[in-house]
Amino acid sequence: MAVELKWLGHASFRIAGADGVAYIDPWKLADAPHDADVIVVSHSHFDHCSPDDVKKVSKADTAVIAPADTIARLGARNAVAPGESVTIKDITVETVAAYNVNKAFHPRGNNWLGVVITIDGKRIYYAGDTDLIPEMSDLADIDLALLPVGGTYTLNAAEAVKACSAIGCKHAVPYHWGDIVGTADDARKFVKDAPCQGHLLTPGQTLTL
Repeated sequence: MAVELKWLGHASFRIAGADGVAYIDPWKLADAPHDADVIVVSHSHFDHCSPDDVKKVSKADTAVIAPADTIARLGARNAVAPGESVTIKDITVETVAAYNVNKAFHPRGNNWLGVVITIDGKRIYYAGDTDLIPEMSDLADIDLALLPVGGTYTLNAAEAVKACSAIGCKHAVPYHWGDIVGTADDARKFVKDAPCQGHLLTPGQTLTL
């Protein structure tokens, strides 16, 4: 079965395949489908950690994966740090580093997250709120990279292009634009300059791998 990625806006995604359904940083959701097998919450900032939205997609056996400070806000288990691997049903979540190198919004010491989600044999990297960091070069066999492009708090479009080169991904989707920070021009610039196949999505639009 093909894997379907839906951009829910800002930094929120739904990933669905035969192995199950995963959400990343659900926020400002209009619906409450209660269909998640796995929910990843990358860090505790309000636009990524929304307990109300986590509830909207949770069901009785949903696993929530998040850093220690974030998991406490969600009243859940499975606190993780970068460098771990968790398998829920047939979905594997590998946690990787996400931090700023020249700004103070996302300190490395917080152990906030990016993740590589493997579902139906596809490896999808979600960078989290991060700058261009050396750990990106350690990633392997990434089919799709989800990268912030809005600048200010994260990578800007030009830095995200460099990230694609470091990762060696086949496809890429920009996020962290259109709400709070980042513009459509940032996203378009990234897609135009990316050294892989870039995909510009609008909220609610899907990409099939």
